[in-house]
Amino acid sequence: MPTPLRIVRHFSNAAYCITEYVPAERWLRTTWQGFISPTDAEQGARAALEPLQSGPIACLLNDNSQIQGPWFDSVGWLQRVWAPQAARLGLRYVAHVAQPHTEADLGSVLLRNPFRNLFEIQVFQTVEDAATWLRDCQPGSGRAGAADHPAAA
Repeated sequence: MPTPLRIVRHFSNAAYCITEYVPAERWLRTTWQGFISPTDAEQGARAALEPLQSGPIACLLNDNSQIQGPWFDSVGWLQRVWAPQAARLGLRYVAHVAQPHTEADLGSVLLRNPFRNLFEIQVFQTVEDAATWLRDCQPGSGRAGAADHPAAA
């Protein structure tokens, strides 16, 4: 069973990335808070890979709704480094809750669908909508192909 909680902190000891396994939902939830630099983003994303190494987890709820400051573009790094590792470890579905007022920026990036051969990603404005979609992705939900399609290696 995955370790239940990973907290990544700034040098000031303030938590900015919290990843927890939610057993009742069978998914990871990563919550980002405050100002996130590109280096912070990479460190937090790497920490989120650790629970995936403990067993297959098909779903991730990635919550950026509490981020403050400018939107950072880490999609290139995520595509090259993080996403292939996550897919190899079993990740199939990512529900991304956008930082407020960045939906258009993120939407234009995702139109290119940089993760199409690795996992399915959907962008939401609320955690509740993201959670509903992830529940539909779980095995036995009746969703065609839910959690049973292989990702490209």
